[in-house]
This record gives sequence, structure tokens and C-alpha cells, in this order.
Amino acid sequence: MATESDSSEHTVSTRTMDIIVALVFMGVAALVMADSWRIGARWASDGPEAGYFPFYVGLIMFLSSVGTLATNIFSKTPDRSNFVDREQLGSVLKVLVPTIVYVVLINFLGLYLSSMIFIAFFMWWLGKYPVKTILPVAIGVPLVLFVMFEIWFLVPLPKGPIETALGY
Repeated sequence: MATESDSSEHTVSTRTMDIIVALVFMGVAALVMADSWRIGARWASDGPEAGYFPFYVGLIMFLSSVGTLATNIFSKTPDRSNFVDREQLGSVLKVLVPTIVYVVLINFLGLYLSSMIFIAFFMWWLGKYPVKTILPVAIGVPLVLFVMFEIWFLVPLPKGPIETALGY
């Protein structure tokens, strides 16, 4: 019989995750600010340059992250509680790992075929749907998105071998 301590075995503290997320956000904010400065983040004679507002959004994000980082590093009572137990982490990984595979597949198969595989996989694996339900949804959703983005809106999205064979 499993006890509560078995399922909530320590993985990582909330404080550690707060510090990691603050550092990642600081990095993203610094990147946004640097690129915004590169394209122009000043006020010109005719108004703000293209990077003006993104620069200040990045600055606010950076300063907020510095506040989060400082709070967690210098706190006299840091939150050392368990951020996630192993069961919860397993649930997150069940979604995260296939999503990473999906993003990688987009580079090789294109967005639409990868989406078809991704939808079908999740419906089969986690949803336990029958094939008669999976196939129309897994084929229909990417097909509708293809028509909407590629034909109606003329928005070029990553394509794979099927779209190339069809002339898109």
C-alpha cells in the first residue's frame, strides 16, 4: 500500500524552480531588449521606432525577473517545499516529451503532417479513443488549418514532403 510520502517524494524545491524560471525569463528579456535596440528602440521625430515598445516590455520583464530572483535568493524564509511530486512530474512529461518530438518533426515533415501524427497519437495514447474517432479528427483538423492558412490567408507555414508534392 502506497503512502502519501511515496507519491510526494522530493523532486525539486519551489525556490529552485522560481530561481530557474527567473533566470530563463531574464535571458529571454535580455534577448528581446537587445534585438529591439538593434532595430531601433528610441523615439524618433515621427514617433516610436519599431523596437520601442518591445524594448520596454522586455525591460519590465527583466526587472520583474530580477525581483523574483532577489526575493528567492535573499529570503530569510525560502520556500523549500516540494515543487512537484513524481506522479505530477510523470503527467507533465507525458505531454512534454511528445510535444518536443512534435516540434522536431515539424522540421522534417512540415506542420500539417506532424500535427496529424501528434493529434492521432494523443487521442490514442491519453484519450483512449477508437480509431473511427481518431482518423477524422487527426486528418480533419490539419486539413482545415491548411485550407485556412495556406489558401485563404496565404500565410506560409512550415511545409513537408506532402505539401511540396501538392505544389505548395
